Amino acid sequence: MNGIQKAGLWLLMIVLLGLSPGLFRNAEWDAYTDKVAVIAYHHIDDDIVGDVTISSRLFRDQLTDLLERGYHFITLSQFKAFLAGGPVPPNAVLVTFDDGYQSFYTRAYPILQELNIPAVNFVITKDLEQPLMSHIPSLSKDQIKQMTRENQGIDVQCHTDSLHDRAPNGGALFTTRLTDSAGVEETQAQFEQRIIDDTELCRSKLESIYSRPVDSFAFPFGIYDAKSAQLLNKAGIRYAYTTVSGLTERGTDPMQIPRINAGSPFVRANSLNNLILKRLHGL
Repeated sequence: MNGIQKAGLWLLMIVLLGLSPGLFRNAEWDAYTDKVAVIAYHHIDDDIVGDVTISSRLFRDQLTDLLERGYHFITLSQFKAFLAGGPVPPNAVLVTFDDGYQSFYTRAYPILQELNIPAVNFVITKDLEQPLMSHIPSLSKDQIKQMTRENQGIDVQCHTDSLHDRAPNGGALFTTRLTDSAGVEETQAQFEQRIIDDTELCRSKLESIYSRPVDSFAFPFGIYDAKSAQLLNKAGIRYAYTTVSGLTERGTDPMQIPRINAGSPFVRANSLNNLILKRLHGL
């Protein structure tokens, strides 16, 4: 019986028995190669949960479940090398966090250390000087220095300096031309320079405390367009991450990298595996 026949038999069992694919561990058919599942988190909190906030226990359970199923976690450097044509292990996963919350240091980092799993955090850098002044406490310079120096698998990258907010029209500051108090809209040139300046500032702040290349960016709220990608390129960004759900292949546009949302309280431990498999098969 070849691999295709095995896969067909396995799917038939699922349909007939009404079982979840998550019940089967290390099934030969579901291993993927030359692809990476980039999974996204935001905040870890053991007292309050929300749409993008999960508990330490759920975070640990999700990652442990993937490890037990035979997934392989890769570093940001490995991921960039993959996009350039390099190899990755089968069932490759890249863990990402957005917003640079302090909970990454206090709650996620110890679990990542324990499980030996690398991760990248996309940081909003305007709060680096006063990390406790933000609505949710953010990472400090010292915390970033400690993590990235003692663990080569931990990276920090850009999530804007001060443009992670909504515009008055409901769009993102990062993609919207703004109007001043007198009702005068900024010119296209002014808009473009604002985006470039903010991105360069974000990069320079991280480069001052972090020794590896700062060339990656997560779009605020996942909102982006062709122009924003061009402006990021001008500011030195070579890789940009979206909130479009899917797996990354070598031919994926490096400025439109898809990610699977794992940081929801509704994504139970075995559900994350199912989400990855659904995206693998285009569902």
